[in-house]
Amino acid sequence: MDTQQAAGIGGKKIALWAVIALVVIGGGWMVIKKPSQVNAEPIKIGFIAPLTGDAGSYGVNAKAAAELAVEEINSMGGINGRTIQLIAEDGKCTGKDASSAANKLINIDKVTAIVGGFCSGETMAFTDLAEQTKTIVISEASSNPAITNAGDYIFRDYASDTAQGKAAAEFIYNKLGKKKVAVLYVNIDWGKGVKDVFISEYKKLGGEIVIEESYTQGSRDMRSQLAKVKQSNPDVLYFLSFTDDAVIGLKQAKTLGLNLPIVGGDAFDGPQFYSDPIADGIMYVASLVPSNEAFEAKMATKTGSDVINAGAPQAYDAVKILGDVMRKVGTNTELIKNALYEVKDYQGVSGTIGFDSNGDLATPNLIIKLIKDGKAEQLK
Repeated sequence: MDTQQAAGIGGKKIALWAVIALVVIGGGWMVIKKPSQVNAEPIKIGFIAPLTGDAGSYGVNAKAAAELAVEEINSMGGINGRTIQLIAEDGKCTGKDASSAANKLINIDKVTAIVGGFCSGETMAFTDLAEQTKTIVISEASSNPAITNAGDYIFRDYASDTAQGKAAAEFIYNKLGKKKVAVLYVNIDWGKGVKDVFISEYKKLGGEIVIEESYTQGSRDMRSQLAKVKQSNPDVLYFLSFTDDAVIGLKQAKTLGLNLPIVGGDAFDGPQFYSDPIADGIMYVASLVPSNEAFEAKMATKTGSDVINAGAPQAYDAVKILGDVMRKVGTNTELIKNALYEVKDYQGVSGTIGFDSNGDLATPNLIIKLIKDGKAEQLK
């Protein structure tokens, strides 16, 4: 073999090794590149609800449902290779605390969207900030009518008080045949919102409001208001309250000898309330949530309880809808907003979801439930 041949062979070897090196390096680059996509910054979604206080059981339950949705999305590869991180804050069912929570989530945590608030007063406290910063908001339980016109980035997959108040008025007047109603409501945005719609609709039907009383959230003494209710001699009491307050109020009503039909709002739709013997015979307005054994089993595994309160299925659906939309359009909130308005027939665990031109639930499906022997069943 001469020197020229050797040089040629040597050159080929060098070229071959160069190709191998490129393949190895290239392959290595690809191996490195893929994890960088999976390990990219998570998409942050905020969550605001009462996690303590009288409405805390509702918020904690909704938070578990939202977490379940996040876990399912992440287990399937996340959103285009990015995981979702849920950052929960305690709104305490007050505007002040919810405003502080939203400010942190939006300006410090830099969330793409917020699921919440749960209480109407929570949501109404930060819609202006969300609108200014183009932060997506989907509330799972806020029902005050004012939220309808809160802004283009504000949505809810829960029925407005406009629907709930009207449903209660029609049920009491047309189905129960009661013409004189006393109203006792918790003095927060949710209570005032439902109350205002109810009174307006009930009067339109020809009914009479014989007395209208309010109480402060967290109150442990409603005897003064209930005594006035009794004195007004109504046919029925329309009682808007959360679980802890409601149980105390009903016990005090019984002590005062206030024996009459009682109709409540959607906040009664949870086993913490209807499993209490004092709630037996109470009727209330609720969203029709179809039975979903898979969701119920997953929630039971996650929480160690079979409790699923009002707002929890909607919190789960809100996260899942956000996930579906972001897979299609990414994390640009203007594109997310536009895509949300195109959601018309999403089949969620809370039912069929679509958003109207105001971001409200397009077709709320409300029913009346009757509590009997610790269970709440739909009235036929």
